[in-house]
Amino acid sequence: MAKEEPRSISRDLQELQKKLSLLIEFFQNNPKVKAFTKSPVSQYLDRHPFLALALLVFIVTSAVPVGFFLLLVIITTLVALVGVIILEGLVISVGGLSLLCILCGLGFVSLAMSGMMMASYIIASRLINCSFSPRVGRRGTGTGEK
Repeated sequence: MAKEEPRSISRDLQELQKKLSLLIEFFQNNPKVKAFTKSPVSQYLDRHPFLALALLVFIVTSAVPVGFFLLLVIITTLVALVGVIILEGLVISVGGLSLLCILCGLGFVSLAMSGMMMASYIIASRLINCSFSPRVGRRGTGTGEK
C-alpha cells in the first residue's frame, strides 16, 4: 500500500499540472489579455515592477471596502425609492468620505507592503547569491580592506 500512495499522489500532481497549464494557456490565448499586454499601461507596468506590485496589492486590499460601499449604495438607493431621499444623500456622502479615507490608508499600506516585499526579495536574493557564489577572486577588491 505504501508504494501505491506515491503513485496516486504523483498522478494527482500531474493532473493538477495539466489543469494549471491549460488554465494558463487559456488566459494567454484570451484576446482581451493579448490586447491588454500590448497596451501602453501594460508596457509601463512591465517596466516598473514595484509600481505593478503596489497596484496589485492596492486592488486586492481595496476590494472589500469597495464592495461594502456598493452594497451601502444599493441599500440606500432602495430606501430612497421608498421616500427617504435626504437620508440617502447624507449616508452616501458619509460613506463616500469614509471610503476615501479607507482607500487612502490602504494605498499607503499597499505601498509599504510592496516596499517591504521588494526589500526582502532583494535581501534574500543577495544573500543567496553571496552564499552560493564561488569564493575565488574575492581577495583583492581594491578598497584597501583585507
